[in-house]
Amino acid sequence: MKIGIIGTGQIGKTLVRTLSSAGHDVKVANSRGPETIEAEILTSGARATTARDAMADVEAIILSIPLNSLRDIARLLADVPEEVVVIDTSNYYPFRDGPIAAIDAGQVESLWVVEQLGRPIAKAWNAIGSGSLATKRQPAGSQGRVAIPVAADRPRDREVAMALVDDSGLDPFDAGSLADSWRQQPGAPCYGSDLTREEMGDALKAAEKARLPKRRDLAVAVMQERLGDGTTNPDAEFGVRLSRAIFR
Repeated sequence: MKIGIIGTGQIGKTLVRTLSSAGHDVKVANSRGPETIEAEILTSGARATTARDAMADVEAIILSIPLNSLRDIARLLADVPEEVVVIDTSNYYPFRDGPIAAIDAGQVESLWVVEQLGRPIAKAWNAIGSGSLATKRQPAGSQGRVAIPVAADRPRDREVAMALVDDSGLDPFDAGSLADSWRQQPGAPCYGSDLTREEMGDALKAAEKARLPKRRDLAVAVMQERLGDGTTNPDAEFGVRLSRAIFR
């Protein structure tokens, strides 16, 4: 599949490497220009390019950028054909993104993203820590394989996103519509908990929407106290232990 990936943060880097290693034709871009993209993430065949070029002549686009940067990409997506699948990996963190009144008032993050982009999306890879994504990939059928919830409204978006999650070394789990994707937002029981396919359904059902913001902010406060600034990614196991202690 021809894929464009926008963003070279920790999640984006790993997706570039794993999906190109899986045989996909991957183009990658960031906000600073192709010359700033590390050669190390291109060793499996991905190509560095501009954001506009990364979105041209592809079947799927993965947006792996902070939620508050998605508005900036909307104008580039305006020229992308409707049939191209757009997958968003972002999450709302007020300390990083600044306050967003609609989300603070209860709007589902994915539906806010749809409004900003002006097109349907799938939501995937947002409920796993970057350390786990980088180190816990396993072949399909492996015992204990980490599962990832995937939400979408269009069948094609769901189908493509789930196939790519599988190719990234994780078990895709159909989490339903975008309206229900709050169940995989920060603060929910499945978020960052590295659950298996067998555990994921119960975790999604157990989510309580009103409790998510407080739990999310509590986890950030713990990370800030332990790591100093709240922007440094914890190691995989610390992040999982914290998520399981606070969110479940």
